[in-house]
Amino acid sequence: MSGLHERRVLVTGAGGFIGSHLVEALVPAGAQVRAFVHYNARNDWGNLHELPEEVLREVEVVAGEIQDPFSVARAVADREVVFHLAALIGIPYSYLAPKSYVDTNVLGTLNVLQAALQAGSERVIQTSTSETYGTAQYTPIDERHPLQGQSPYSASKIGADQIAESYFRSMDLGVVTLRPFNTYGPRQSLRAVIPTIISQALAGKEVRLGSLEPVRDLTFVTDTARAFIAVAGAPEVVGETLNAGTGRAVSIGQLAEMISELTGSDAEIVHDPQRVRPEMSEVFELVCDSSRLHDLTGWEPTVSLESGLEQTIAWMRTWRSAQKPDHYTV
Repeated sequence: MSGLHERRVLVTGAGGFIGSHLVEALVPAGAQVRAFVHYNARNDWGNLHELPEEVLREVEVVAGEIQDPFSVARAVADREVVFHLAALIGIPYSYLAPKSYVDTNVLGTLNVLQAALQAGSERVIQTSTSETYGTAQYTPIDERHPLQGQSPYSASKIGADQIAESYFRSMDLGVVTLRPFNTYGPRQSLRAVIPTIISQALAGKEVRLGSLEPVRDLTFVTDTARAFIAVAGAPEVVGETLNAGTGRAVSIGQLAEMISELTGSDAEIVHDPQRVRPEMSEVFELVCDSSRLHDLTGWEPTVSLESGLEQTIAWMRTWRSAQKPDHYTV
């Protein structure tokens, strides 16, 4: 498989943060895109509503429930390539509702894999997360690093990844697992750290944060979308798990200082115990080695942290009326 021009593709979780950017990148790449969004009575397509009209009119949008095998099978039918991004992703909420993470992330992934097998799909891109590694035993983290479920969320994603691997090994389904490190950019909700910091900095009072010491590797969302497209089209990646990240480490405290400077904010950074993860659950260091992804596909990040933050800040200035910076989003 090379390239996605005129390929019939499905994106699950298409209304989400990364999913909407992936849809936006797939259309100009020439793919025939079906977008699977979470059904709701408002017919709300999430972030897809923010796509340019000329892009969105090229997309077939279908609503359903990732936990329901029948709606998943209808969405996957006749698709050659399936990008599986639908998931529950908020770590704090996984402490409160762990079963919902298993139902959505593990069973939902099983539904996608089985539907793709029955539909004869050529490739399924399983979306993993750097959280599956837990606190780094060494850095930068390559794909051989042990997995450690330090939250119900990360445990559910480990389970989903292993189910996906089993469909490759047992049933010869063309699965590749992409493991992005922390992605950020426009359209990300306030449950994530960068929008949380930006929204509070723009409000100009206090920036309330949990632990400032954890270190993260931050990839701009358009680069992450390019990584998905790269693994969908490369012939040598089937059966592989591949990291996507920049290799640049930044602490949450340093990030808050950068954002304060870029926004011109003098808001005080305040420690908020409510935002601290349970002690044994905190992942202290995630820094990516994405050399294998580069070697197999040629992918590499192109947007610097400074440029990506500036673009994200500009977007959040536009959308401030819809934000609740004083409310902690679990």
